[in-house]
Amino acid sequence: MSQWSQVQQLEIKFLEQVDQFYDDNFPMEIRHLLAQWIESQDWEAASNNEAMATILLQNLLIQVDEQLDRVSQEKNLLLIHNLKRIRKLLQGKYHGNPMHIAVIISNCLREERRILAAASMPVQGPLEKSLQNSVVSERQRNVEHKVSAIKNSAQMTDQDVKYLEDLQEEFDFRYKTIQSLEQSDKNSTLIKQEMLALQAMLNTLDYKRKEVLSKIGRVIHEIDMLMSNLLTEELLDWKRRQQIACIGGPLHGGLDQLQNCFTLLAESLFQVRRQLEKLDELLTRLTYDGDPIPVQRPQLLEKVNFLLYNLFRNSFVVERQPCMPTHPQRPMVLKTLIQFTVKLRLLIKLPELNYQIRVKATIDKNVSTVSNRRFVLCGTHVKAMNMDESANGSLSVEFRHLQPKEMKSSAGSKGNEGPHMVTEELHSISFETQVCLYGLTINLETSSLPVVMISNVSQLPNAWASIIWYNLSTNDPQNLSFFNNPPAATLSQLLEVLSWQFSSYVGRGLNSEQLNMLAEKLMGQQVSYNDYQLSWAKFCKEHLPGKSFTFWVWLEAILDLIKKHILPLWIDGYVMGFVSKEKERILLKDKTPGTFLLRFSESNLGGITFTWVDQLENGDVTFHSVEPYNKGRLSALPFADILRDYKVIMADNVPENPLKYLYPDIPKDKAFGKHYSCQPSEVSKPSDGGGKGYVPSVFIPVSKILHDSTEQHSPSDLLPMSPSVYAVLREHLSPTVIETALSSPYSTD
Repeated sequence: MSQWSQVQQLEIKFLEQVDQFYDDNFPMEIRHLLAQWIESQDWEAASNNEAMATILLQNLLIQVDEQLDRVSQEKNLLLIHNLKRIRKLLQGKYHGNPMHIAVIISNCLREERRILAAASMPVQGPLEKSLQNSVVSERQRNVEHKVSAIKNSAQMTDQDVKYLEDLQEEFDFRYKTIQSLEQSDKNSTLIKQEMLALQAMLNTLDYKRKEVLSKIGRVIHEIDMLMSNLLTEELLDWKRRQQIACIGGPLHGGLDQLQNCFTLLAESLFQVRRQLEKLDELLTRLTYDGDPIPVQRPQLLEKVNFLLYNLFRNSFVVERQPCMPTHPQRPMVLKTLIQFTVKLRLLIKLPELNYQIRVKATIDKNVSTVSNRRFVLCGTHVKAMNMDESANGSLSVEFRHLQPKEMKSSAGSKGNEGPHMVTEELHSISFETQVCLYGLTINLETSSLPVVMISNVSQLPNAWASIIWYNLSTNDPQNLSFFNNPPAATLSQLLEVLSWQFSSYVGRGLNSEQLNMLAEKLMGQQVSYNDYQLSWAKFCKEHLPGKSFTFWVWLEAILDLIKKHILPLWIDGYVMGFVSKEKERILLKDKTPGTFLLRFSESNLGGITFTWVDQLENGDVTFHSVEPYNKGRLSALPFADILRDYKVIMADNVPENPLKYLYPDIPKDKAFGKHYSCQPSEVSKPSDGGGKGYVPSVFIPVSKILHDSTEQHSPSDLLPMSPSVYAVLREHLSPTVIETALSSPYSTD
């Protein structure tokens, strides 16, 4: 079943979540019509590879054209109209930036997987629940409402300033007219009446000046309160959501809404600033005793400038954290001399700033790290922000060709010597720029979340563990000494994040039973795990009991196994995976003989095994577990073919496949049939040509069980061969020779 088919079967509350992230950037009609094709493409790789993204965009448009041809034959006028509109939209929006649509589609597919994983969970995880708090949504609406009200107030004050300007011009004209008269004329009754009228106008001017200043003061106060409270909270929440999204959590939306708020506030502040400048002009033309402008205007202008400085400084954000294109699902882990990308955005989107802001990237600027290693950034590290590269027209800049290079250490010491492992050393990438606008000069600086620098790809798993632990445990964006004393993590939150690793990396999250098994592996059997705290050492540094590896190394090896060798089976939900040997036997003992399940090895890194239940002649139930398959052996033979062709040689030398039903009662071929690479009957016959015919060699797993042995055995898989090859061998070899060849030690895993 395709991922999109699974999505369509979700409950309405989950479908509403899906509806939220499909819009004109990637219309749902295209997702629906091209579901299988879309899911078969590697959008994640294309999101960091322009050439690949260009090809995928072209192929996407070709697919849309093919759908157009189909619906044209069906004369579906509405669908024809929509597809033509969508094709034009996709062509226009992404022709100059094909990687952007790759990012969008990759994010949509990932979010679908996350929602599917969440739907399979009995309850929503604590982290995700906190991110979807109704109070947060209400605050977002409140911010947007207040920003809109402030914008309206600033525009209304514009009208008051214009009225004040007109009134003062009239006063100025009438006053100068009187001043131009001869002294004798000034004593006339008419002139005296005019002077009284002018005095009344001056009183009105004074009142209006005070009123305008008061309104300006209220607008400034409203902006100050909004920035200090609600907007700051919104920005911090977005940054927290970004942290969680980086480690596999829900996608962090809301940046466009924040940009709208920041931009409207900046426009309002500049509007107020112009109003204060206009008042200064009016002051130079007319002032009087008790004039409020020279007293209040400087203070108000100082406050406006202060708010503008703070607004700009907060608006400079890292929109997409540093990430190597080769490892798009492992952000903030950077390898020396390997390019990485990072994207920044200024949330104040003003046309005057397009191509006017140059951003410089540096590493470990003015910060003390816990490492003796020092790095420099090679490549293009200065670029201008613009509105042309982003499909949504945001004012942003993306660095695509930065490379970290380790500097040679002095005094003969090794660069990686220090109090921490390399994968626990945190570094910071900083970005600085300067905004010059309307007489203001504002220096801006921001930093990425802490990154881990590695020199060998073998360090990637532990480096990623550090990134997970940091972003799970703290909101602090720059605590580079975090691993001096890493805090414990709540087990319930950690399990939620571990499920995200599977949903984001291999397309299917973990259910409650699978998570309980992981909890047992970490903490031992407990009544409840909700309140337990797990240490960093227990997660990533201490070996599992009786094993030569840590919990995280074991789990990362399983992720790698799934990704490279059993991904379709995992996505279909046919791999139980995380189940202990004890629980395995409880599940299978009452099942029909030949019922089996698939689980990950607890003693072999990156191994998968299957166990089936059998019944002896005396009625006793017995279990058999095959020796775990690792990535080396799965590279030679697909796992689905292994399950199809697996044979056991019983004591009478009759080969048979003991695997009949996938737990609980799914016929094996129904579960795995679509994943078989070929049918056994398709195996080629021995060659007749060339004078030297060879028996065709096709791998098939075979094990042997000896029921009369006094020792307890479980089968192991030997050199694989196909049923047809086995038949050929039986024609040419004696049963004794075959039996000897098939003998092997048995696994206890």
